[in-house]
Amino acid sequence: MSTPLAGFRVLDLTNVLAGPFCCHQLAHLGAEVIKIERPGSGDLARQLGADADLNREFMGVSFLAQNAGKLSVTLDLKNAQDKEQFIELVKSADVLVENYRPGVMKRLGLDFEKLKQVNERLVYCAISGFGQDGPLANYPAYDQIIQGMSGVMSITGAPENAPYRVGFPLADTIGGLTAAMAINAILAESPRQARFIDISMLDSVLATMGWAVSNLLVAGRQPNPLGNDNVTASPSGTFKTGDGLLNIAANKQEQFEALCRVLGQAAWISDARFKDRHARLENRRALAELIEASLAQNTTEHWWKFLVDAGVPAGPVYSVAEALNHPQVRDRGVIERFEDTPIGRPIEVVSGGYRIDGQPPRVATAPPVLGADNAALLQAYASNKA
Repeated sequence: MSTPLAGFRVLDLTNVLAGPFCCHQLAHLGAEVIKIERPGSGDLARQLGADADLNREFMGVSFLAQNAGKLSVTLDLKNAQDKEQFIELVKSADVLVENYRPGVMKRLGLDFEKLKQVNERLVYCAISGFGQDGPLANYPAYDQIIQGMSGVMSITGAPENAPYRVGFPLADTIGGLTAAMAINAILAESPRQARFIDISMLDSVLATMGWAVSNLLVAGRQPNPLGNDNVTASPSGTFKTGDGLLNIAANKQEQFEALCRVLGQAAWISDARFKDRHARLENRRALAELIEASLAQNTTEHWWKFLVDAGVPAGPVYSVAEALNHPQVRDRGVIERFEDTPIGRPIEVVSGGYRIDGQPPRVATAPPVLGADNAALLQAYASNKA
């Protein structure tokens, strides 16, 4: 297993998802991640998830999903002695990640300007909804707030039911990935000096919106909700088959012609309504109806194979359970299993979505109980004070 961040120490002061997901990525790249948590309750994610018993034990599913491989230390940053212990940890750290509302760390006397005097090589990453400045900097933000304010919801769903929230915490996840990317870039600097990384979840989401943003900025074209249709090509979307749904992305002319031949409808190739990309976009609905009439003659599995063999990108629409259990996912090691865990039973979580030299990223330990590493990590401070 490759551990390119081995030897780097990360202090994770974050809660719930965007920050913990960032540090989840760093841990899987080999960094030592020390989670600094509030005594008695810890990360709010410890009380979130579908298993009420785990929530009561402060080991909620939401926490388990993002915190494998980390260490846990409890410190009250409003307490003078705990603050001293925290500063001792900062001295030995390479990275600090926090997702408090802007201004909180400064009020605690632990902001970047203060901490860079303690550690001149500290990479300080602050994750927030809107960034550290601007008219909305002090506004609270959660994933759904950012989805709404970024425009994501306005283009999600079909014309008759939009706006719709994306069904997983898109903004939190993108914010966390953006933070991890920026941190890794700074860690690659040589020589390294103290740096402040300002991650705005709103900015991060806008940066990933592709055609929805660029068509408006460059071409002045307002994006609209199109349901499962692809804004740039037709036929490209989700189609009914004889027993379910099939995604087809015949974005190129040769792919469209191959689709016609697979469906036994070669006449569509010369039909004026479908002869080129522009014509097919103009007549998207008519083409979709014809395609679905042909697809109704057989199953999703049948058409999927024939289309792929003909060079047409296609695939079934799976549930989350079906996706997780598919051999393509299981065999690549995306799912990470821990046998020895604090909750008394094995758990599985999703690790990083990549391989290095053929190996998926792994961490050595399951998510920690609250304060599990107090003795080991705070012992040196206690000895010095004595």
